Amino acid sequence: MSAISFSDMNGSKFLILLIGNYFLTLLIIGLIAGSISLLSKPRPLRTSTVAEAFFSHYMLFPIGISNLINFVFHVFFGDTAAKFIGWDNSPFQAEVGFASLGVGIPGVIAFKASLPFRFAALIPPAVFSLGAAGGHIYQMIAAHNFSPGNVGLVLPSDILIPVIGFIFLWLSYKHPKSEAANQKSR
Repeated sequence: MSAISFSDMNGSKFLILLIGNYFLTLLIIGLIAGSISLLSKPRPLRTSTVAEAFFSHYMLFPIGISNLINFVFHVFFGDTAAKFIGWDNSPFQAEVGFASLGVGIPGVIAFKASLPFRFAALIPPAVFSLGAAGGHIYQMIAAHNFSPGNVGLVLPSDILIPVIGFIFLWLSYKHPKSEAANQKSR
């Protein structure tokens, strides 16, 4: 499969790019949703309000929903998932899928949860993604696997998404919501 360039991309190829890279797509959707949620907040915006908006939507979309999609993809469409990654299907497809389910459910709950819960819900997908990035690089070098699901947008997403999560986590800890801010936002 050749790389898709934006110059020759028609609607169906663009849709395939978005769906085939749903982790990155859902990161973008989460950033857009966080931005939209800030439109109704009182001005001037506090750093804590902005951090809360982006971190909560980050937990919902690129962590929660994307891992639930990953569950469906690996458990019910294992052959397709393996082919996209450049691997043969194996029983590990279902195991990856159920691990994703275990990450996705807390991700969705973390949308409205406390900061300590979000921190705990962020660690497993971040470790998995960074480890997967290392695995993709290894497969690229050792097995010459340049499949789109191994080194396309998947590889930079496996690095970028956890880094963004840790930035939102840091901002949330550095600028916690005060009790007065909590009362105003209700």
